[in-house]
Amino acid sequence: MSLRDAEADVDPDRFTIHHTPTTLRGFRQAYVREGVGGVPLLLVHGYPDTKRIWWRVIAPLAAAGFEVIVPDLRGFGDSEIGPDGFHDIAASSRDLHALVHDHLGHDRALLVAGDFGGAIIQDLALRFPGFAEQLVLFNAPLPYLKGQMDGLRTLPVSAHDYFLRQGTDADALASELATPAARRAYIATFYSSRFWAHPGAFDEATIAFHTEPFADGAKLRACWGCYEAAFDPGARREAPLLRQNADVRALILYGPSDHVIPADFDRMAAVVFPHHVGPYLVRDCGHFVQWEAPELLVNTLTAFAKDLPH
Repeated sequence: MSLRDAEADVDPDRFTIHHTPTTLRGFRQAYVREGVGGVPLLLVHGYPDTKRIWWRVIAPLAAAGFEVIVPDLRGFGDSEIGPDGFHDIAASSRDLHALVHDHLGHDRALLVAGDFGGAIIQDLALRFPGFAEQLVLFNAPLPYLKGQMDGLRTLPVSAHDYFLRQGTDADALASELATPAARRAYIATFYSSRFWAHPGAFDEATIAFHTEPFADGAKLRACWGCYEAAFDPGARREAPLLRQNADVRALILYGPSDHVIPADFDRMAAVVFPHHVGPYLVRDCGHFVQWEAPELLVNTLTAFAKDLPH
């Protein structure tokens, strides 16, 4: 099947959806699992995404020999809201380790993510030493390393009004988005007018596909917990582990059409992960590398991971 099969790309039933038992972490976490028996590969979405943002790459990665594991984070998509009320980096990090290690039985995995998911896999690699075989990171938050990042452009390119509202005024924002249509229209701006993606990367059909899971008001409100945790320590299950990691080999990609990530993301990531491949700039690509440049991601990831044991 072509990576550019437009009809399959926006088919919510393209892959079988599984769920963890509530006994694992207190809630049912949804995930796709394809290519069972291959090298464990964990693909982690960010905001405002769900597991659907990986739809274009799951099948070819499974065909390349990976066991592709694609969860919805707590409060997102088909997963339930976290029962403890936390939706921060550490809570999701522990969820994903439980999913891959305890539920699916893998001691190690290759981790791949951007955006909020990128922060989560950085935490995973530090919180559970030895769990990350390697990782692939693109267009994600990074720790600021004073001295080593002096002189780099470390501030976001565009305005962060959404970040402030979602992080400090979430209840009021939720009350303004009172209908499924209003909630979907709000999420649609991240794929269009906010200029996160390269122009033309998302048409009406793909935007409809990606916004549909955010029609649920309770889940939309819950997923803003990752932003609230940035402002309020009380919204964090634990402090996130975000610091330099010299122990894990990283492939660094960067879609430079992104207006929400610092312009020197690639150089910053190279500091955070001294043992790296790249950074590689992805032409005509923005924030959503897995959707905007699926062939490139599959090819570079496969080459990067060629020495992992099968």
